[in-house]
Amino acid sequence: MRITDVISFRTTHVILAMIAFASQLAPTAMAMPAQATFAKDINSARDLLSDMEPMKNDLTRYKYLSDQLPRLTEKQWIVGQQLAATLENQLGLYDEAVRDFPFDNRVRVEIDPVKLPGPASWRAEDAADAITRLAANRRLVMINEVHHDAHTRELTLKLLPRLRKLGFTYFAAEALDDKDTELMKRGYPVVGGSPYLNEPVYGEIVREAIRLGFIVVAYESPGSSTAEREQGQADNLYRRVFLRDPQAKLFVHSGYAHIDKGSGNFGSDIVPMAVHLKRLTGIDPLSIDQSQLRDIGGRGNNEAYRQLTVDFHPDVPSVLVSRHDGTVWSTDPRLHDVSVLLPPMDHRRRPGWLTLDGKRQSRLITTAMCDKKVPCLVEAHYASEADNATAADRVAFMVPDSVSSLYLGPGDYNLTAIDVDGRLLSERKLHIDATTP
Repeated sequence: MRITDVISFRTTHVILAMIAFASQLAPTAMAMPAQATFAKDINSARDLLSDMEPMKNDLTRYKYLSDQLPRLTEKQWIVGQQLAATLENQLGLYDEAVRDFPFDNRVRVEIDPVKLPGPASWRAEDAADAITRLAANRRLVMINEVHHDAHTRELTLKLLPRLRKLGFTYFAAEALDDKDTELMKRGYPVVGGSPYLNEPVYGEIVREAIRLGFIVVAYESPGSSTAEREQGQADNLYRRVFLRDPQAKLFVHSGYAHIDKGSGNFGSDIVPMAVHLKRLTGIDPLSIDQSQLRDIGGRGNNEAYRQLTVDFHPDVPSVLVSRHDGTVWSTDPRLHDVSVLLPPMDHRRRPGWLTLDGKRQSRLITTAMCDKKVPCLVEAHYASEADNATAADRVAFMVPDSVSSLYLGPGDYNLTAIDVDGRLLSERKLHIDATTP
């Protein structure tokens, strides 16, 4: 199978599954283009993926999708829009990605605002603190993400050092490629495998896991169906971790409903990966959901989230803890042990959470670095890493005379700007001093 820096079997599998769900979406879920027509030579999600495969980079693919979206039928448009949002996320356009695809049709659990916990009986706590406490006597911790919303990666980064101190020695991530046999020796991910690893925060997760001494584990399974994929992922985790090390403690970063402890989000007849893994190991996972309680902007049915943010004012990824007995709240205990409440968007040039708990600083950049040519992609790479490493940060400029920022920790960086054809427009060095506490 041919692998590029954005197209992979897991992307194809997910996008094709979306088509079946698209017909179930309410017509008012998102604003459709005024006159969507059948695009020339675009007959399915496979055609979109096939057309993008030979393109040079994420910026090229994003421009192509932006041009195609007005020509798609309604069902195709929903698929194309999520692909575009995923690329926006990979291009560092984080708020734009959530705004342009404000819902996810694979997470369909409805929350009744009337039954929400209130501040009289519940309190907000930093999710990293609460989950560390819950994980103290566990051997398997699983957390999910929304693939086009990198904010759902921040908490995993905060949990890595805490779980390492608790004796967790294995870290598994859906984005890892078992063909990259040099990853742990190299110490950082490179583009050319999973599209998710083009996104800088995911890259930081992998770097941090290796730096902390975790054994990183790839577990993806192609599967010819969702059911086969779920079984295959669990089989891989069992063989690569618990069969080799029966006393292992494993931290898994996965997508969406793979971590569910019961069926439902994939359909009533499909058993999620987490359930298969429990059957294989006998270990009950601590399952942490981040997909439901997050800011998706003004569109979509998000009343429960808005009410919770008004009542609890989260400024970091948080959980709700009972004032009576210390229980951590879950929207659906049948599926998850913990529901994470993410802070609202702060409407800066780029999201403030990109400081990563104060470890990174903001540096202003403009389209001057693009030689005033747009679209343009500006990337900052660690000076000690190869050119094909996942960037420390990156952001795309889509309009002329624009201002944005890069978020970088102390150290030395190589900055580059490329155009939509991958041509180098400019480059320079940058040093970031450590800030004084």
